[in-house]
Amino acid sequence: MTDAAWLAYTPIFDRLGKAYLMEVRMGDHHSWTAAPATAQRARSVLAAAWSCAVTAEGGREEFIGVHTVAEDGRVLLHLPDDSMLTTAAICAPRGEPSAVLEFADVAPVPVRNRIRARLWMAGWFAPGDGHLTFHPTRAVLREPGGAVVVDLDEYAAAEPDPLALAEAQLLTHLADAHPDAVGRLTRLVEPESLHGAVRVQPLAVDRHGLTLRIEQARGHGDVRLPFHRPADDVGQLTERMHVLLTQASAANCPRTFQRQRQRQGQSQRRRTEGDG
Repeated sequence: MTDAAWLAYTPIFDRLGKAYLMEVRMGDHHSWTAAPATAQRARSVLAAAWSCAVTAEGGREEFIGVHTVAEDGRVLLHLPDDSMLTTAAICAPRGEPSAVLEFADVAPVPVRNRIRARLWMAGWFAPGDGHLTFHPTRAVLREPGGAVVVDLDEYAAAEPDPLALAEAQLLTHLADAHPDAVGRLTRLVEPESLHGAVRVQPLAVDRHGLTLRIEQARGHGDVRLPFHRPADDVGQLTERMHVLLTQASAANCPRTFQRQRQRQGQSQRRRTEGDG
């Protein structure tokens, strides 16, 4: 389904506008291999998100730390009694799309364009004991490759990636404490993907692999480094990362990015000495 077709599917999406489902990425490129299924990615975004935006008949509200997710994927919103959304949900006709929930997947490591994905869910609310239960009727996951409609049966049956809740800490530790390891991993990347690179950062990790963000002066690209087998916990992830680093150390390809960084450092030192 195209972005336009999805937006025409419900009046609420019409009011949101196409900008929510379209992203222009000039000069960017992305290389993907083994990755989680769409339904699992959607559940992972929900599990890790700390905020959400809700568009309903009463307007748009943004909340922090108010949602939890039931086993079947229903979203529970714990809102104050005076929230406009609470009133709108009580008055909305049952079974009709009464709101759109939006969740952003933000990269924990500072990179260009930190929004890795957005999840939109259209559906209706049912008042519960101290919360509102959101029943999704449609869902769209927007990633760099485009917008994909999420199958709701698969969504309800899926579980978040086992590393989803630990991902932020894992990536920030890798970027801050082991930048040398990130540099070594670039030996597993095709040299043409590193041409003109000015920075490489870990962008994402899941049970299937690690994704690196390669930034050039104008644009960026993402490269996926798959694990030899899925990792179901942090202990297994440690072993999978060790295998990748061993492969990188044994790689015969030139250290393109590392040489570029060395040349940049030498140029910077020469400029500093000249200024002195």
